[in-house]
Amino acid sequence: MTLAPGERTSWEAAKFETSMHRFVLVREADFGVALVNDSIYGYDTTREVADDAITTNVRLSLLRAPRFPDPDTEHGVHVITVGMVIGADVAEATRAGIELNAPATTVRGGNDVEPLVAVEGEGIIVSGVKLADDGSGDVIVRVYESLGRRTVGSLKVGFEHREVREVTLIEDDLEGARIGSELKLRPFEVRTVRITR
Repeated sequence: MTLAPGERTSWEAAKFETSMHRFVLVREADFGVALVNDSIYGYDTTREVADDAITTNVRLSLLRAPRFPDPDTEHGVHVITVGMVIGADVAEATRAGIELNAPATTVRGGNDVEPLVAVEGEGIIVSGVKLADDGSGDVIVRVYESLGRRTVGSLKVGFEHREVREVTLIEDDLEGARIGSELKLRPFEVRTVRITR
């Protein structure tokens, strides 16, 4: 391992590693490069300045392989998929990360299948749709803002329902919860809504 300036030991280098969720993006004002992956690996970023030029290095840690408490940790065959997207912005990096982690599935049949839920609004992504944990039959939808800016949109529900309201991440009721299909999200905000049937 090559140590960055200011790092004296491998432990100092490792403490700056961050977990990567689908992608990491290194970007200037008009050009970017995204490193996308099929899981959650660690990475670290360093910058070097030489001859008035700045070089950014991104290193991807594929395996940790500690010796304690299990000396056989991560031994064996591993299949790891990564990709690089040249010229990416935040939207392109997000799209590529989602495509790598959840490739499209083709379902053949006699009729088109309409989505249970959809969103309108730039940068709003549906990250999960599931039945409520309490067995009520209500539907839980998790959305997030992916571009790092405030946005307004709406949730479109493709089935009969009585109410759409915000809940906590663990599906508990919120005091003063937002009710309705309108979505107002802050940068990178995650929102969980409950659709009562």
